[in-house]
Amino acid sequence: MERQLDDDKAQDVIVINLIGKTSLADYMVIATGGSQRHLGAMSMHLREKLKKLGIPSIPTEGEQQGDWVLLDAGDVLIHLFRSEVRSFYNLEKMWGLELPTPQAAAGAGAAL
Repeated sequence: MERQLDDDKAQDVIVINLIGKTSLADYMVIATGGSQRHLGAMSMHLREKLKKLGIPSIPTEGEQQGDWVLLDAGDVLIHLFRSEVRSFYNLEKMWGLELPTPQAAAGAGAAL
């Protein structure tokens, strides 16, 4: 999924390990897109990729609004945000992380 998000030019992609923290999922992926159209395209590409991996049905929320799209891939929850919406909700803080700075995100992306 990270590779697909990278191919789609997602920004500030982080993966949060939720194992032992909640029964909702094992991992949460959070990424930022530049516009409503960008989020829609990323969501569509992720659904296609997940179907190819054998997950036939991926419940999705928020595609119509395009500010925050949630894909539920079972053990992985994927949140796609426009930048200002991501900052407002700050899911990273809820799970004990901080929003990545542009410099830190660029360094982390190179390590993947």
